Amino acid sequence: MTTEMFLEVESGLKARFPELQVLLEYVDGVSVQESSAQLQGYKELICTEVRQKYSLETLKDVSIFRAYRDFFWKVGIDPTKIRPAAEALVRRILAGKPLPWINNVVDSYNLASIKTEIALAAFNRDEVKGRLLMRTAQKSERFMGIGMKEPMELSGVEVVVSDEEKLVAVYPYRDADRSKVAGDAKNLLILVCGVPGVAESTLSNAGAVAIELVTKFCGGTARLG
Repeated sequence: MTTEMFLEVESGLKARFPELQVLLEYVDGVSVQESSAQLQGYKELICTEVRQKYSLETLKDVSIFRAYRDFFWKVGIDPTKIRPAAEALVRRILAGKPLPWINNVVDSYNLASIKTEIALAAFNRDEVKGRLLMRTAQKSERFMGIGMKEPMELSGVEVVVSDEEKLVAVYPYRDADRSKVAGDAKNLLILVCGVPGVAESTLSNAGAVAIELVTKFCGGTARLG
């Protein structure tokens, strides 16, 4: 399947966050499997780099992590309780905790997120219906995220991404269960999740790293959207 996805940002959200940017990347024909020994070895390399680059005491001063935390506060998420994705993964490494291992695709873009400090999300593109819209959540709107037993009720301040039928993400915090990358997923849509204060060039680099790792460890071919 080669259908293009388009993401529109709601005008009210643009006014609320003029600097908000999101990049879309596409990979076709991946093979979702358990993570290989080669990917495990790359994980150890990334963990070593993290321990050399950061400390738990100074992590709060990393400019990109601060930008995500600032955005979290503005969209109703307490970043002292729910850490931004890349920061949470880095903290796990520094605390000596194992990284989550899901499958080779998810693990690859998680490592790209760690390496670039940027939040990344990936969806089974064949489960995403039509155009995407980034908007402010509706009060009491319900969202079923990956790993949830029951849908969460949104307060109306969060930022969400929806397709033409359903929510696919609470941005940039949690992805929907229905469009997760698992099983026989073949075609990916990767969201490079920017926040105000993060340059477009930084997002572009993160997208390139994500594509590099996904295609290296999961096969498939990247293409322009």
